Amino acid sequence: MPVLLRPALESFLDLLRCPACRTRLRVDRSALRCGAGHTFDIARHGYVSLLTGTRATSGDDAAMVRARARFLSTGKYGPVRQVVARLANSGIREQGTVLDVGCGTGYYLAGVLDQLPGACGLGLDTSVRALRSAARAHERAAAVAWDVFRPFPLADGMADVVLDVFAPRNPSEFHRVLSATGRLIVVRPTVRHLTELRGRVPAVVTVDPVKERRLHHALDPFFEAVGTEQVEYATSLTGLESLDLVGMTPSARHLNGADLDDDGLVPDRVTVSVLATAYRPR
Repeated sequence: MPVLLRPALESFLDLLRCPACRTRLRVDRSALRCGAGHTFDIARHGYVSLLTGTRATSGDDAAMVRARARFLSTGKYGPVRQVVARLANSGIREQGTVLDVGCGTGYYLAGVLDQLPGACGLGLDTSVRALRSAARAHERAAAVAWDVFRPFPLADGMADVVLDVFAPRNPSEFHRVLSATGRLIVVRPTVRHLTELRGRVPAVVTVDPVKERRLHHALDPFFEAVGTEQVEYATSLTGLESLDLVGMTPSARHLNGADLDDDGLVPDRVTVSVLATAYRPR
């Protein structure tokens, strides 16, 4: 049975590019195809993978994605989502385009689109499990499987806003695909983020204290910061929420079930602490 192209993905056809030859793509039955014949199947879940030479792989496996979806649905990261939406809303065109790099389940992209009724959004991620959720996160959101460290399969200057929320960064590609008047929004944890987990849960990944310096060094050739907001608050957690919070973070790659068996190991309250910066292209 042919896979129907979701309207949100169809709206991005003019902005997508074949990763092999950089030409435009068109719909051909249940796939996207360029003039040179490179073909990319549209998944029945609504996303399309443009990865070439390798399968879409990610540490975000099915269990991590389920944990992420459950935790984010509680609203515990709602204040972070609100700040992302507010920064993205500043100066965007009424019919603007939002690109979310490392979009995960599409939680932050959907929050931005809720505040921008005329905008459309595209999420990039390598996790096909996460993309299944991202493709359904919002009626105006599309999803594409792609590796952030490779040149994006997108037209120059196609985005009014680029989101990078707790995700890897590719500054030169952010700059290429962002419009001259666009904004890059980068959200990253401070050293106080989830500090209650450190020392209690084995193998929890800590925040590099020189992370800010490295971020500035990477972005400075391409972008100028126009404003930073700090979001910091304490939030209570149920037992399941605590497990999901650990399970959705990079720490999950270093843990097994036995690590979390002790009921007193995971905290019932944590500090959420992040910085959100808006940048304009140089």
